[in-house]
Amino acid sequence: MENEVEIRRLVPTDDLRELTELLHRSYKQLADMGFRFLATHQDAETTRERANSGECFVGCKDGRLVATLTFYDAEHTQGCSWYDRPEVASFGQFAVEPSLQRSGIGSRLIELAEGRALETRAAELALDTAEGATHLIALYERRGYRLVGSADWGETNYRSVILSKRLIA
Repeated sequence: MENEVEIRRLVPTDDLRELTELLHRSYKQLADMGFRFLATHQDAETTRERANSGECFVGCKDGRLVATLTFYDAEHTQGCSWYDRPEVASFGQFAVEPSLQRSGIGSRLIELAEGRALETRAAELALDTAEGATHLIALYERRGYRLVGSADWGETNYRSVILSKRLIA
């Protein structure tokens, strides 16, 4: 199933409404758990701003956007003490179509982000998620990420945990 998905950079002809709807569908389970991630309710303009603030990658299958991840190099990773470190890159706005989750697409996107972090000479790749999203924390820990801090972004209704992975070239 994952081999049918092409992963590429977001291009100007991609439909940002479609990408926003993918984010909403992908984050619905988290919204149903009571977490107000920005991706649960953002509009297409917010999706554009977030995508343009980093390197946005998408997964395409049968002409549809089915996955996304935005990579931020160390220069564009900021907002908390861990993110402000000069050797830390990050990723966010990460989503996979719910019916395609657990098929390897998300792993491919994370591996791409880890590769981009190494290419940009980052020593760490970080991300954040809701402190209560224990299933996501466990997923990232299985991939070698460790808890390094927390943050309160103000626009969410939860405290975030920061997870980071030491990269080895």
